[in-house]
Amino acid sequence: MGKGSSGDTKSQPQNKPDIMEKLVSLCKRRGFIFPSSQIYGGINGLWDFGPLGTELKRNVRDDWWLVNVRWRDDVVGMDTSIITHPRVWQASGHLDGFHDSLVDCKSCKQRFRVDQLEAKVCPACGGELTEPRKFHLMFRTQLGAVAEDTVEVYLRPETCQSLFLNFKEIQSVARMKVPFGIAQVGKSFRNEVTPRNFIFRSREFEQMEIEFFCHPDEEGKWFDDWLAKRHQWFLDIGIKPEHMTRKPHDKKELAHYAKKAVDLQYEFPFGWQEVEGIHNRGNFDLSQHTNFSGKDLSYFDEATGQKFIPSCIESSVGLDRTVLAVLCDAYDEEPERVVLRFSPLIAPVKVGVFPLVKKDNLPEVARKIELALRKKFVTVYDESGSIGRRYRRQDEVGTPFGVTVDYQTLEDETVTLRERDSMEQRRLKIDELPGVIETACTRQP
Repeated sequence: MGKGSSGDTKSQPQNKPDIMEKLVSLCKRRGFIFPSSQIYGGINGLWDFGPLGTELKRNVRDDWWLVNVRWRDDVVGMDTSIITHPRVWQASGHLDGFHDSLVDCKSCKQRFRVDQLEAKVCPACGGELTEPRKFHLMFRTQLGAVAEDTVEVYLRPETCQSLFLNFKEIQSVARMKVPFGIAQVGKSFRNEVTPRNFIFRSREFEQMEIEFFCHPDEEGKWFDDWLAKRHQWFLDIGIKPEHMTRKPHDKKELAHYAKKAVDLQYEFPFGWQEVEGIHNRGNFDLSQHTNFSGKDLSYFDEATGQKFIPSCIESSVGLDRTVLAVLCDAYDEEPERVVLRFSPLIAPVKVGVFPLVKKDNLPEVARKIELALRKKFVTVYDESGSIGRRYRRQDEVGTPFGVTVDYQTLEDETVTLRERDSMEQRRLKIDELPGVIETACTRQP
């Protein structure tokens, strides 16, 4: 086994705030994430995902869907509308209770959420603060073609309510029996007053949610089961175990609908923060929508002859927050390179293919290999600069494998396969490449 010529591979200690600043810069420079509408100055709290960010986000989303929907026979999927009937938000409690308490500094005019203040003075300048006032977090819009006939509606602040609305429909058409779950991935919108920490808290974000309906007598068992499985998933996609923890909610922290809740938290450079919430919502939502709609959302168990309103165990994951977590966890600096150590499972590009030099038919052979690999994997072809520079470019965006075509390739149809993290190199037959890459980059049941 050979070793790449990159010098000492020992990582250097990093200051956490510096890591965040460097990561944001890398994301913009290499095409992961950009400020939205930046040619017009941007809009705070809104972000656009570039080519690499889109692939990374899709890989995280697809793995979540594979594990939680396709590999299970008790969970099915939905894709529901962003705008729902206004009564939905009355039933859920959002219209009355979905507010932040805000204060303004009388001196510097900055605005702060009350729950984020540690003192009764402005954290920026020490000035006097105004009395708290409520700020509604839902985005309002108008539905209707004629101005005088429009109806005020809202962009959804969470994806779960539509799953409750469709509980009976899905149970019937999918021929599901309790216990079963409904999963959805989709956009949500919150009029955040203080979006912050890159894509961690933004005004438009994507959620991955499961509402798992069970008999009230079994809600404790299913809560523990989902909590364990969801924690393990973060480790499976490459998050270091020491960077994940569970934070149970005490009674004062519980949401009005929750009987029990545990946050899965990740240690970001700016501190421990929630990436997923596991909640026992009891039968609150189905009961509320039954009362407000007049439609019976109970379940009849033919085996026992029992009719009941199921309890619901919720798994709610922030997709954007998870992407940020895997970016933070993967970022590493060595004396001669910056590397994103993504799990091959979610890496945006799986393999780079490089001709050693731009002559003697090496580019043509390399391009042929890259086009063949592209049918199964996301690939990149690069012939610009030295081979070491090309390796570094792919290390920086987290590509797990590099394939180099050299003069020996022309003689025996072998190539050099370089591994990103160890930088070890080995010779392989060209026709062995797909199997080796697929084994490393595909989740096994």
